[in-house]
Amino acid sequence: METRRTFLKGVFGWIAVGGSAALLPKRLWAEGLAPGTLAAERLERLPGKQPLIKRTYRPINYETPVEYFDSVITPNDRFFVRWHLLNVPEIAPSEWRLRIAGDAATQPYELTMDQLKHDFEQVELTAVCQCSGNRRGLSQPHVPGVQWGKGAMGNARWKGVRLKDILARAGVSANAVEVAFEGADGPIYEKTPDFMKSLPLAKALDENTLIAYEMNGEPLPHLNGGPARIVAAGWTATYWVKKVVGINAISEPAKSFWMNPAYRVPKGMFPGAPFPSQEDAKGTKTPITEIVVNSLITNLHDGQQFPVGSKVQVQGLAWDGGYGIRDVQISLDGGSTWQPAALGEDHGRFSFRPWTFAFSPRHKGPCTILARATNMQGATQPFDLVFNPAGYNNNVIQRVSIEAA
Repeated sequence: METRRTFLKGVFGWIAVGGSAALLPKRLWAEGLAPGTLAAERLERLPGKQPLIKRTYRPINYETPVEYFDSVITPNDRFFVRWHLLNVPEIAPSEWRLRIAGDAATQPYELTMDQLKHDFEQVELTAVCQCSGNRRGLSQPHVPGVQWGKGAMGNARWKGVRLKDILARAGVSANAVEVAFEGADGPIYEKTPDFMKSLPLAKALDENTLIAYEMNGEPLPHLNGGPARIVAAGWTATYWVKKVVGINAISEPAKSFWMNPAYRVPKGMFPGAPFPSQEDAKGTKTPITEIVVNSLITNLHDGQQFPVGSKVQVQGLAWDGGYGIRDVQISLDGGSTWQPAALGEDHGRFSFRPWTFAFSPRHKGPCTILARATNMQGATQPFDLVFNPAGYNNNVIQRVSIEAA
């Protein structure tokens, strides 16, 4: 079994010898990033991937360039890469084992990949996987953490088994409050906290929470958590535990650094599903849970030039935590007035929703395009950042400034 250390040695040796490592073209830059972050940006090709934007080497964190979001489904070789820890072993599906246990499981058992594929109903779901800190690097003032631009996310067709079916066989008792997940990845230093996350029992039993072993019709890639990972559709990717090898039904709230103090925001700061068993004693902070409504212009970049009177086609994506996109509106006058964009095919409430808008600039000079999505609950994107020290849930209305010449 390959260790994280030997894997990284191979990865970076491959990059140095035969991979792509180039300064990022300006058209791929995420505006608002700190100068130091911009200076360090490079496109690099990891094994099995198209060139991605390097954010950190240790642990390995790579972002999808905006230009890659030219379709609803994000191809596996363009999908972002996110790890918290350094020791990430590569596990062959034939060697993978999943232990289902916990003090609130009356019938603990173990699964092989073959049993996962043949002993349970197989389901497929299209859902956005988005890092909680997507766009963190655009926070003003800047905050600590991986300085993500707009591409710490992707949308894929996930195939696997409903987590509730796995738990049913384990005989979850009535006193269960959470389901905790263990990944095969781990720290290389004793004092580094191991990565462990949990879900409230209701979310774990939701039919849209899966153990996935396929991504876009292919075996789940190693860099994206293969051979199996959790898919918590609608919730941010911190709960999508990769390389899952342990599932524990527990009668008390999980205690780990990655549950508390990490991934928390002031209570009431964002809409979304609650996580009451993980709220702090004072009730002032709560774990981040659902993805907030958001949108992205994917085919234009700042400074792009168009002739006056020509047709400008604007394309983009919209998404949220699973309530569904009601509309996307475009403004060409700084938000004073808005015009509807045309929504494309609906691939499911957890998926990206494509949209298009066309206009012709009438005068020479800069023209700023604003895009704003609203979901079925009426939640919409704000003009101003909902600031928090961890840089979570940045869904500020996006703007791209083109030039009419």
